[in-house]
Amino acid sequence: MLKETEIKLVIPQDCAGLRLDQALARLLPAFSRSRLQAWIADDQVTLDGHAATDTKQKIWGGEKICITPQTDPATLAYVAENIALDIVYEDDTIIVINKPAGLVVHPGSGNWQGTMLNALLHHAPELAAVPRAGIVHRLDKNTSGLLVVAKTIPAQTHLVRQLQAHTVKRDYLTLVMGNVARDGMVDAPIGRHPTQRVKMAVVESGKEARTRYHILEHYSGCTLLRCSLETGRTHQIRVHLQSVGHALVGDQVYGARSGATLKGIPVETVKLLAQFERQALHAERLSLMHPRSGKIMTWEAPLPDDMQQLLDALRAAKRA
Repeated sequence: MLKETEIKLVIPQDCAGLRLDQALARLLPAFSRSRLQAWIADDQVTLDGHAATDTKQKIWGGEKICITPQTDPATLAYVAENIALDIVYEDDTIIVINKPAGLVVHPGSGNWQGTMLNALLHHAPELAAVPRAGIVHRLDKNTSGLLVVAKTIPAQTHLVRQLQAHTVKRDYLTLVMGNVARDGMVDAPIGRHPTQRVKMAVVESGKEARTRYHILEHYSGCTLLRCSLETGRTHQIRVHLQSVGHALVGDQVYGARSGATLKGIPVETVKLLAQFERQALHAERLSLMHPRSGKIMTWEAPLPDDMQQLLDALRAAKRA
């Protein structure tokens, strides 16, 4: 179905003296010059509140542009947006980002704009020439932590091959319900849930998936784990740990639906866990071979404030 979607921007000073269509082509690299010219001709572009009908009109910086194309919003997904990124490392080949919880990585149904992809196109406009703006793997919207982006097509191909060969090392910190007794590994195939299609599940017909986990700390009624992925299936850690009876704290999709897992836990601890509104999952460490130098590089990202505050509160409750 066709929908109306607005693109709003302010012409920066470094575009002063350009034609309107030239400035828009520079600011919106995902769209062809002919498409931008067509929008102008069809009265779908306003300049400081007035219809901009002349593609050759000069602009001088500071003008407010509003584009209202009558089109499928999916075609507007690749628009640069000024969204802050926490960049851990960058060179001319890759970018490593510490993604905050709440930021969608790639546009999709219900999230065509305001994503990490939109932010990347603003930060590095040349990524418009790389498929998926260089994104080679994702984190769930409400998972925080490290991911790598390729700045060139050869780098993207190299990283994808590393992921396929399972040589990219990814370690996560997660807080799960229950007292995990010992370190272990879940080796179970993951595929679409047989009846709830928006969910994943351990199913015989799924793709191979392996998650190793190591106990870091016990609290009353929950356990802090470090998980290492040997494969990278959708929702892998969340599905695997839920399948062995240790759903992630705060997981609204795979979390426990009954109060059985809360029996015997102090009331104050129950309140702390209930107040955490996202899955307690953070991509802490990322290690890979640099696509150009061939060197193994490793990055770490500290726990975000919300998870750190929850752990501090749980430790205080355990000491009390």
